[in-house]
Amino acid sequence: MAGTGRPPTDQVGFVRRIGLFQATAINMSQMCGIGPFVTIPLMVAAFGGPHAVIGFVAGAVLALADGLIWAELGASLPGAGGSYVYLRQAFQYRTGKLMPFLFVWTMMLYFPVALSTGVIGFVQYLTYLWPGMTQTQGDLTGLALIALVVALLWGRVENLARITAVLWCVMIASVVLVIAAAYTHFSPDLAFTYPAGAFELTSSHFWIGFAAGLTIGIYDYGGYNTTAYMGAEIKNPGRNIPRSIIYSILGIMAIYLLLQIGTLGVVDWKEMLDPESPASSSIASAVMETTWGKGAADAVTVLILVTAVASVFTGLLGASRIPYNAAREKVFFRPFAILHQRHRFPVLGLLSMGGIGCVAFLIGRHTDLATLIQLLLTVVVLVQALGQIAAVTVLRRRQPGLRRPYRMWLYPLPSLVALVGWLVIYGYADRNSPGRHPIEWSLAWVGAGCVAFLLWARYEKVWPFGPREISEEYLHGADPDTEPAAGAGSVPDPRPDAGGAGPGTDPDGDPGTGVPAER
Repeated sequence: MAGTGRPPTDQVGFVRRIGLFQATAINMSQMCGIGPFVTIPLMVAAFGGPHAVIGFVAGAVLALADGLIWAELGASLPGAGGSYVYLRQAFQYRTGKLMPFLFVWTMMLYFPVALSTGVIGFVQYLTYLWPGMTQTQGDLTGLALIALVVALLWGRVENLARITAVLWCVMIASVVLVIAAAYTHFSPDLAFTYPAGAFELTSSHFWIGFAAGLTIGIYDYGGYNTTAYMGAEIKNPGRNIPRSIIYSILGIMAIYLLLQIGTLGVVDWKEMLDPESPASSSIASAVMETTWGKGAADAVTVLILVTAVASVFTGLLGASRIPYNAAREKVFFRPFAILHQRHRFPVLGLLSMGGIGCVAFLIGRHTDLATLIQLLLTVVVLVQALGQIAAVTVLRRRQPGLRRPYRMWLYPLPSLVALVGWLVIYGYADRNSPGRHPIEWSLAWVGAGCVAFLLWARYEKVWPFGPREISEEYLHGADPDTEPAAGAGSVPDPRPDAGGAGPGTDPDGDPGTGVPAER
């Protein structure tokens, strides 16, 4: 049934009004949440010294290589939905809707786990203000925070843009204050004195640490692809999506390096490995207390707590809409497309993501944050990361006539670099989380997703139990760069103020968001 898809510009509800500056800011706000405030000690522990900066540099290299993949796909398939669109377009010829289904299935685990890392960060920083907190009290606090966020989202959300703006301002204030404090009391001896054997490249210890650092680094850079998910609302997407991805990665890399080096120049890295030291759980507070005193540390800790709460709020809001969008497009289980009768939000998506987030939070609390990061990244590698690397090549072969305003620089070198990086993360996952088996868990989850797909496909009578549905709407659709007034993808993006039926609604009245969850 080739050519039966709707042209990208025919769907009502999207307006291309986000320019390059706004798109870059959106990416950067998603990238820099509470992540760097909780992972600096993890990075130091992975490398065993201040040469942990290597991890952030390696993460940036992988993010840039992977970002060029997102850039080509986002520029040529500029619809709302990101990976959902790319995987469907590339793999529909042989496996029908399997890959987009598996993408949604893996995101059902990935996003709640990612959100739970933000809740763990909240509890860690809260211990700075509440030093007597017990393990049980911390567990209950985190669960209560998730329940509170679900309760707040149990209704219409009309002010997402304002919430995001507040998050951006609070996050920037936190980072700027910590960096400023660090460099007013910077000690080069602390930052650049390395332990013996730190750069012994023939040692397996170095490469195990490097793999762990790369994992943490790419976790911290996560969010550089946000504008690709919002492709239906980006003006001149063939130009602005690639640039927003590249600029945001370079900008955040500069911020992270300043933050990491500045922190290492104030706090002895050995303190970050001491579980009894505030530097191991709330490094930003420790930097502020060492430099500007306890009052400044308390104030910045409050800002970081606000950042954590806001990121969990906006993240869960976006994540809960992903299975809803897929179900409404008949690529996931139909019950996920049901909206609350009065407030018009996806009930099952919100409850399931919140419930999985609670379980992931407890797992992280009773293992460690590094294990949780390993788990969420091994899950995303199998379908999204490796799938998109293949999708670039598959689409060049399957749809040679597809408009490609941006073609990956030095193709296929970035794809190969990204492939090696993701395979290093995946291959070393079990060694960096001994006894926790993140590789086995990720395989089990994807395997369960394949079984779920077969059950769903049999019920819906689609491939392999029915004909493949080939949709090449981007190949035959109009050029979105020449029609800035409107654009649409295959997955509706009902974010507030996104156009459509009215303020804060999509054509079906849903106040959702297509933006991926933030850490």
